[in-house]
Amino acid sequence: MSQNNDEKILIEAGLSEEQSAIYSALLDKGPLKAGAIASWTGIKRGLIYKVLDQLENMGLVSKKGGEGTVAVFAPEHPSALTKIMERKEKSLALAKEVVSFSLGNLSSKFNLLSGKPNIQFYEGKEGAMKVALDSLNSKTDICSFVDTDTLLAIYPDLNKEYSSKRVKNNVKKKIISTDSPIVREAVKTDDKNLTEQRIVKQKIHFATVVMIYDNKVSFITLDPKRNIGIIIEDPDIYKTNKAIFDYIWDTAEQL
Repeated sequence: MSQNNDEKILIEAGLSEEQSAIYSALLDKGPLKAGAIASWTGIKRGLIYKVLDQLENMGLVSKKGGEGTVAVFAPEHPSALTKIMERKEKSLALAKEVVSFSLGNLSSKFNLLSGKPNIQFYEGKEGAMKVALDSLNSKTDICSFVDTDTLLAIYPDLNKEYSSKRVKNNVKKKIISTDSPIVREAVKTDDKNLTEQRIVKQKIHFATVVMIYDNKVSFITLDPKRNIGIIIEDPDIYKTNKAIFDYIWDTAEQL
């Protein structure tokens, strides 16, 4: 099917070849019956009605004629194309968001087949939140190393939102933290069924929040100049970090 310039523009706007050919013909010739449209465009009559229905739903074509009369199809104003493109942009944005959300899981399945670790890298506070929220899908308890004072200083809103969602999702967590009055005070309000905290009195600086769960180890930097989050999914890396956590957990002070 040869295309004129108008049809090429309509295709660029998102119409199919058949839709653009029919709408372009109606703009050129005015209202036409289906038979005439088939003659002008070379599109089979059976397909003509299907495409006309599509164009009518898009707001580009109107149908005139009642029962007992042959229907006539007329073009509507091309400004409807803008609305069509806007709807497609919204649909694409939603699809992009869904794919972005699912990419980690899809990558995980691919990497498991290839035997490679699945590594996801994020930047900024939004990235840090994505890393944190991933743990809320855990089927096992989350085990975490954290410098609570620094975390609250850098990510107060993130921590509040994350903690609220964790409680809502009923996800259990074990936390090893550096000792401080803030930590000891926070323990008093913890839901003991969901949160266990222990402290290390040695002067250890946790430069990242570390979370260990479901064959994953995630890291969120505690540097206001470097908001970086990483999720590594690998059974061996998970087992090693979990063993380290369990060893320190057994020797840490219970609060």
